[in-house]
Amino acid sequence: MIANHFTDMKIIRTVSEMQHHADELRKDKTIGFVPTMGYLHEGHLALVKAAKILADVVVVSIFVNPIQFGPSEDLSRYPRDFERDAKLLDEEKTDIIFYPDDGEMYEKAFSTYVEVKKLEDHLCGKTRAGHFTGVATVVTKLFNIVKPHYAVFGQKDYQQLTVIERMVRDLNQDVKIIPHPTIREADGLAMSSRNTYLSSEERRKALFISASLRKAEEMFSSGIRDAGEIRKAVNTILHTEDGIDVEYIDICDAMTLEDISTLEKKAVLAIACRVGKTRLIDNTILTEALQ
Repeated sequence: MIANHFTDMKIIRTVSEMQHHADELRKDKTIGFVPTMGYLHEGHLALVKAAKILADVVVVSIFVNPIQFGPSEDLSRYPRDFERDAKLLDEEKTDIIFYPDDGEMYEKAFSTYVEVKKLEDHLCGKTRAGHFTGVATVVTKLFNIVKPHYAVFGQKDYQQLTVIERMVRDLNQDVKIIPHPTIREADGLAMSSRNTYLSSEERRKALFISASLRKAEEMFSSGIRDAGEIRKAVNTILHTEDGIDVEYIDICDAMTLEDISTLEKKAVLAIACRVGKTRLIDNTILTEALQ
């Protein structure tokens, strides 16, 4: 049982109550929505601030979605601290936290999934089979439960954002997706709940990720359009020291996520690597000189 110690912020734990409350709100208010898996940081809170500007009422979901984790991934050790999250959201004057448990979201006989073909085949999808089906499924369910007018997603998870945008277009879902730029620590590291896994030495090494992205941006701004040349420079920086295991360095079309060899239109440089045992992702959108 979760006690609500907050006077103005409502905590809802069941699908039926959230749907009923959303129906009542939609009679005369707009709903902004930020889906999260909790253990919030300033990146999440920036999404909440953006939602508050857009909508009359802001709902934040906290749900560690089991169906987007593979059998060898970190579901059991994913950081959780609801009381901490609730305090942060209360300070942001969030209106509602939707905080269901696994059984509320997935009945034992659950057997319906949402698959966004092709986009799932690139970047993280190459090694995380089923991950984006899990993401698309839970986000569809959350849209059906919270019934938002706007939903804010961070660009740090660029493939996730692209999958959700495609899903909303293809299924005519009645929600506007709002992308939000990546929020970084003062030292350049992209904010992530998984940063808490890093030792001080691993965190130092993780800074080579953002350093490599800056190098790519510099090369792009200088007029270099050969994807292979940019990837080579990024790879060199990521291998400056031992301890960074690169999973991929991809430069791809910003819409289709297909690899490209020459940057002739909006492109994304995306990186995934492990620093120690922690898997980190980051990206930069290479567009400025093309506009």
